[in-house]
Amino acid sequence: MKKGLQVLAETDHWIAVNKPAGLLSVPDREGKEESLKTQLQQRLGKIWPVHRLDRDTSGVILFAKNEDTHRYLSMQFEQRTVQKRYGGLVIGKPLPLEDSITSPIKEHHAQLGKMVTHRNGKPSQTNYIVAEEFAPYSWVLFEPITGRTHQIRVHMQSIGFPLVCDTLYGDGLPLYLSRLKPGYKISKHEESERPLLNRLALHAMELIFTDADGKQITLQAELPKELQVTLLQLRKYARQKNTSFR
Repeated sequence: MKKGLQVLAETDHWIAVNKPAGLLSVPDREGKEESLKTQLQQRLGKIWPVHRLDRDTSGVILFAKNEDTHRYLSMQFEQRTVQKRYGGLVIGKPLPLEDSITSPIKEHHAQLGKMVTHRNGKPSQTNYIVAEEFAPYSWVLFEPITGRTHQIRVHMQSIGFPLVCDTLYGDGLPLYLSRLKPGYKISKHEESERPLLNRLALHAMELIFTDADGKQITLQAELPKELQVTLLQLRKYARQKNTSFR
């Protein structure tokens, strides 16, 4: 297993990891690209993914170490008894500040790997609450009730507030400090400005489930450094713009 991979919790039956952005949860069809599953298998042997995170989403992900545990935990996801909480930075200020998006989701008819909201799609539900307002951005907390592919990203695009740095459902543009800080000047040691954030601004913060002994397990993954720094800068310069906070 690669050094630096953060194990959040581990038992004889399952392991939870804080997946970094940019890493596949499981191998793709061709199997040429490294994935979190293959990294874990180097140390643990055969494992079973209980759920998945998008390549560009970071945060809590759970793997089972045997088939019985995999069936038990997967059933909780299917029955929607698991609680999942995400944090994400979106473009704009969603209104109302707290709501539930229930638009069905299906595969895009022409673009492979892309999803859309459509009346003939699968039932989908994402609850959200705007936690902080930065103008022109908002830090939003999400609770996806269902688990459709790209669900949070698709739902936020559908109401006009895509996630920052989303190359598939948004403009995909990096976030630069110069856009936030009045009078920003590039350091004399740099030829060009480095992005403050250049990855999908979505993180799986918390996962709550019940283990085989009936004990409730709460797993939490700290925000990665690049998201922490981005929020610190937004909080600092949003105050100068008299932006409200919640």
